[in-house]
Amino acid sequence: MSAPLAKFKTVLLGDTSVGKTSIVTRFMYDNFDKTYQATIGIDFLSKSLHLSDRTVRLQLWDTAGQERFRSLIPSYIRDSSVAVVVYDITNRATFLNADKWISDVRNERGDDVVIMLVGNKTDLSDKRQVSVEDGEEKAKRDGLLFIECSAKAGFNVKSLFRKLAESLPGGEGGEENRANGSSVSTANGSNGKGGMVDIKLSAAPANLDDAGSCAC
Repeated sequence: MSAPLAKFKTVLLGDTSVGKTSIVTRFMYDNFDKTYQATIGIDFLSKSLHLSDRTVRLQLWDTAGQERFRSLIPSYIRDSSVAVVVYDITNRATFLNADKWISDVRNERGDDVVIMLVGNKTDLSDKRQVSVEDGEEKAKRDGLLFIECSAKAGFNVKSLFRKLAESLPGGEGGEENRANGSSVSTANGSNGKGGMVDIKLSAAPANLDDAGSCAC
């Protein structure tokens, strides 16, 4: 008899326009919608990831970043296993505001949660206001995972969720990664609704999504 599928509630947090929905869309469907539409309330999707040693299902809760929806957020954080805090590398204010989102998670979940700090929009590195080192330093200080990605270019998005899945309870090295604030980052990444989708994650470089073939 096979073991039951491990399910992990994953909330995406961050200011409006940082690209939370675009990251989810790229991960789920491997596409990018150039027409911006703000998330209203909360969107839910689910995806199974087949790792080398187990299969996990991430239940993705894409939250709205607008202030008027802030009162809804704590109830979604409360029983989460994972929090993905996203900022825009071209907008330093969104990076500074990441502290309040991290604080919201800690207030609700303490240390009983995996938090990943994500710098999105590396395709716009010429407009960068937040360095890779800034992100790495914050992650190390606060005990977070860290990665930079581009939802538009498809850069590092699969690596983001692979890193999360491998860090969850039951995985190889999960506890060690969380304790050390492990990071997967690189400075340049240009060019590279609800439902259930399965994805097979083959072995891949730690820092880059495979540019030659899709691991979906």
